[in-house]
Amino acid sequence: MPKSKRSQIVSLTKVAKKTREHKNLLLAEVQQNAEKWKYCWLFQVGAMRNAHLKTVRKLWKDSARIFFGRGAVMAKALGTTVEEEHRMGLHQLAQQIKGQVGLFFTDSEPQEVTEWFNDFQQADYARTGNKATRTVILPAGPVMRVHSDPPEPFPHNEDPQLRKLGLTTSMKRGVPTLENPHRVCDKGKVLTGEQAQLLKLLGEKMVVFKVGLLARWDAASGEVVQVEGGCTDIEREGDEIEDEDEMSE
Repeated sequence: MPKSKRSQIVSLTKVAKKTREHKNLLLAEVQQNAEKWKYCWLFQVGAMRNAHLKTVRKLWKDSARIFFGRGAVMAKALGTTVEEEHRMGLHQLAQQIKGQVGLFFTDSEPQEVTEWFNDFQQADYARTGNKATRTVILPAGPVMRVHSDPPEPFPHNEDPQLRKLGLTTSMKRGVPTLENPHRVCDKGKVLTGEQAQLLKLLGEKMVVFKVGLLARWDAASGEVVQVEGGCTDIEREGDEIEDEDEMSE
């Protein structure tokens, strides 16, 4: 008797490995862009969110090229020694590629780039392990969503979820209601999974996506300049990294 298809086990974690051809293609793309643009910036991201990084790509689509992903491949493309560097001075930048960092190629002048990235910040929801940036205490009464304008109470069908996340609610006129104030989190303390999920439901954003510029390579001179304050206020977390196919878009 043939086995039932229902009994088959399918792994949800199986991911196709990137081929050597794929890595060589990425390496070649980095080198081609090193030949094309006047400047190459090394950057890191705080509160990594794919959606916000894609917004940066879109806004700079016609005047820059961004690579974010495999550091080892990017470093090899630039060359980590004087003998191996693809262009003069690039080894100084390649030696700084550690952890989750990216390359930003552009012809835009340094002042324009630094001013733009200093201004580009996007508030987002915290994840497990982030530190609370403020204390949040829910007052007694209807549990409100702060992200709606004006704030509105949670619907009755979300009461089980609120209870699951630690709220002691009761239904009053079809609205989840607190009899006493509830402390969701304390400023400076690491958030648990339940706290992070509850803050998201409430609409409380506690992290900021932003790009920190670390260093700049100048094609004309081969000089690499360190950017002061590039790591300031950048909170690192378990970054959600895009698929490599999207890293060089």
